[in-house]
Amino acid sequence: MNALKTLNPYFWKHRTLLLWGFLFIIASNFFNIFKVQFVGRSVDEISQTTTLGFNRQVLIYVGIIVGSSLLTGFFTFMMRQTIIVASRRIEYELKNKIYSHYQELSLTDFKKTTIGDLMNRLSEDIVAVRMYLGPGVMYVVNLVVLLIITAVYMLNTNVQMTLWSLLPLPILSFVIYKVSSIINRKSKIMQKSQSAISTFVQDSFSGIRVVKFFAKEKYIERNYGTKVKDYQDKSLDLAKTEAYFFTIILFVVGLLNVVILLVGGQKYMNNELSVGKIADFFLYINILIFPFSMVGWVTSVNQRAEASMARINEFLDMKTDIINTNHDVYPIRGDIEFRNVSYVYPNTGIKALDNLSFKIGAGKSLAIMGKTGSGKSTVALLLCRLIDPTDGEILVDGKNLKEHNLENYRKHLGYIPQESFLFSDTIEHNIAFAADNASHEQVVDVAKKADVHKNIIDFKNQYKTMVGERGVMLSGGQKQRICIARALIKDPNILIFDDSLSALDTETEENILRNIENDIQNCTSIIITHRESSAKRADKILNLTPIENFSG
Repeated sequence: MNALKTLNPYFWKHRTLLLWGFLFIIASNFFNIFKVQFVGRSVDEISQTTTLGFNRQVLIYVGIIVGSSLLTGFFTFMMRQTIIVASRRIEYELKNKIYSHYQELSLTDFKKTTIGDLMNRLSEDIVAVRMYLGPGVMYVVNLVVLLIITAVYMLNTNVQMTLWSLLPLPILSFVIYKVSSIINRKSKIMQKSQSAISTFVQDSFSGIRVVKFFAKEKYIERNYGTKVKDYQDKSLDLAKTEAYFFTIILFVVGLLNVVILLVGGQKYMNNELSVGKIADFFLYINILIFPFSMVGWVTSVNQRAEASMARINEFLDMKTDIINTNHDVYPIRGDIEFRNVSYVYPNTGIKALDNLSFKIGAGKSLAIMGKTGSGKSTVALLLCRLIDPTDGEILVDGKNLKEHNLENYRKHLGYIPQESFLFSDTIEHNIAFAADNASHEQVVDVAKKADVHKNIIDFKNQYKTMVGERGVMLSGGQKQRICIARALIKDPNILIFDDSLSALDTETEENILRNIENDIQNCTSIIITHRESSAKRADKILNLTPIENFSG
């Protein structure tokens, strides 16, 4: 259970709540066991009574039993209100930590995994860990405390019967230990299968248009069925192993009852033990039935949690290569210089740029042209510092980009990606996303500059129109222009068009460039394009050629 050791700091943080829970467990089990002896005394009292009518001593015992039961219920409620609440708080903190780590990862890190796998760690894996933090811990501690208190009362009643009753428990623990390793291995296999389903579903829904274009619904359905069947088989295999726990525990409990009946009956016949004491032993063992019947389930929960926490730790241990070491706030003018910059994509080994150098002054414009695969978009990613150069350096305002405050730098940066992306929100919120507290008037102003205002006002809900997931309700050109408006609303000092005018007709492109002419003059602009019409307004043109004969 090494992976679960990383949760120890959370236990320490919430130690006060967990300590109260531990005390409530002791109190709950004490009163639960305390009442048992009065059941036996009542049985003995009744068996010795020869007169009819109410027995005052029995009524006192009944009162004690009822009162102890009420206290047991109250402390059990408080036990859950502390331990389960603590587990929910830790779950909340873990989810925030994982999501925060998502934000810190670089673009390269995200390419190493799938969206479905990332989502599964944030949902299914966290739920499995929370079950360990709450019920897993609570039932284990409850069983240990209950066993100690019960053993004390049983030993006080009769040592020999106690030893006979508790003798099978070490054997049961050994069996649990052996089977738990099997459960752990099968849990990991099942979790990987579930991640594969999440990834497949994510891809299917994201590419639903392509699926429908090629009429591949049946093909996707068959593949989905295959993956679900694989998950079902692994889940059933795990459930079959888990089922052995309950069978073993119930068999042991039944065996214990037989032992009590045989040994207790023999002692009763020898006048060594009363009927009430034998009844006490039956109650003691039956009180232990539920906690011990949960041992298998708890072991399964803890093993699943270990497998899930190992996956979470694997993700949290990923260190991003984009590290911000500066937290100062200062203006960005927009002087840009590439000095012998090379970049090799780590996932593929493809060399996108080789010894590239150029300069562009603040307020000037540069058009970057070239064939597909020449590294144009790589230049944009490097300028945004979504990736870092393999060799060479990028200077902004005379300072290495790695030495800039990344958050401060990106606030002065406007980026329109080649593949437009919109959030499942209103048009107004999508445009205002890049700015803090943008007014409706500002949104409308940049929408006009991006030549999309005329389309928006034709919609029924205008700027309140929901664009659907990834902007599915809009055309490609409309999405692209909304992305342009989103970049302009920041009033950036550096503006990057990553082939973002390609989805527009020549007339619309000309309108946008004319509308933002004043904005471009006040900032450093990089226009990545295939079109000469987009490049003609630039102060300089950089033409890139693909790198040939490179093996990564």
